[in-house]
Amino acid sequence: MSSARAFWQNAAYTQQGNRPVMRVRIEDVAEAAGVSMKTVSRVLNQEPNVSEDTRKRVEAAARKLQYRPNPSARSLAGQRSFLVALLYDNPSSNYLMEVQAGMLDACNSQHYNLMLAPVNFTDKKLVAHVDEIVQRSRADGLVLTPPLTDHPGLMKRLGQLRIPYANISPKLRGERIGVVLDEERAVRELMAHLVSLGHRRIAHITGHAEHGASQWRMNGYRDGLKAAGIEFDPRLVAEGDFHYDTGAICAQRLLLMDDPPTAIFAANDDMAAGTIRTASEMGLSIPGDVSVCGFDDTPLSRQIYPPLTTVRQPTREMGRLATHELFKRIKAPDAGQLILAPYELQLRKSTGAVGKPRARKR
Repeated sequence: MSSARAFWQNAAYTQQGNRPVMRVRIEDVAEAAGVSMKTVSRVLNQEPNVSEDTRKRVEAAARKLQYRPNPSARSLAGQRSFLVALLYDNPSSNYLMEVQAGMLDACNSQHYNLMLAPVNFTDKKLVAHVDEIVQRSRADGLVLTPPLTDHPGLMKRLGQLRIPYANISPKLRGERIGVVLDEERAVRELMAHLVSLGHRRIAHITGHAEHGASQWRMNGYRDGLKAAGIEFDPRLVAEGDFHYDTGAICAQRLLLMDDPPTAIFAANDDMAAGTIRTASEMGLSIPGDVSVCGFDDTPLSRQIYPPLTTVRQPTREMGRLATHELFKRIKAPDAGQLILAPYELQLRKSTGAVGKPRARKR
């Protein structure tokens, strides 16, 4: 019997419409690569102690046969669900979409599935809700975004459940794994840019009080003022919460001051966009009358006019990196680390030299 005929006789079939469709099995990949099924499983699960030559041979066979792992069989064989969950309570949809895209990149490379799990940080039943999500989904691990990364009750419960989790921008570091950014340094550089343009009255719209990012960006703002010899003025600080609307509201209060700021640094791009809207409605030009800058470099920063000066936080890459550190922890209890991600200033048309002040529309 020819090998091709034997392959077709031994292959499993599924039904698609009115015709049977062949489903390639792990046994077929093993036979084509000339290795055991256990070796194929180890290669597909990216486990160690497999030679590079064997790994390439198995991967080539899987590609040629268009093999797709059976999720149920993988779960039973490895006692895993091959599912990770993204837990979030973040008002910026742009930020979350980028994190999600990065996580999907990582999950696809490891043949994992991704589940989105929105929760309410202020809910008194938050811990019980997350407990239910973990028990119901049987997720192998979690990725947490701020401010969930620093919820004491949640941290304690995840430790009790012994479920691996990775963090994006945790305020508390310690033994955490995941990814962080040097946000204070990034904001200091952004402030130096504004100072170089002649700005001395620089306002700040803060983010959500529970987010580590809000604290770091405020610290960077104050350090930037100090480095330029500018005295900190609490009247130039407005409390936002990362929402577009709060940016617009805070900007109105700041721009209606008797001695308004010539530049406004908003703690994220959404609030910076709200600031630009308010300034425009007040008849002000940007950056002629007031310079505006944000943080994150979400797609919104390039879609508004004028395009926004901001700090590029590689949010998609941070989602991908955090997920890969999670996979390491899933495979080995002591594996994984906290990675420092790079940032980059994006200098665009929303910032410019200080102009002559003119009357604000009220």
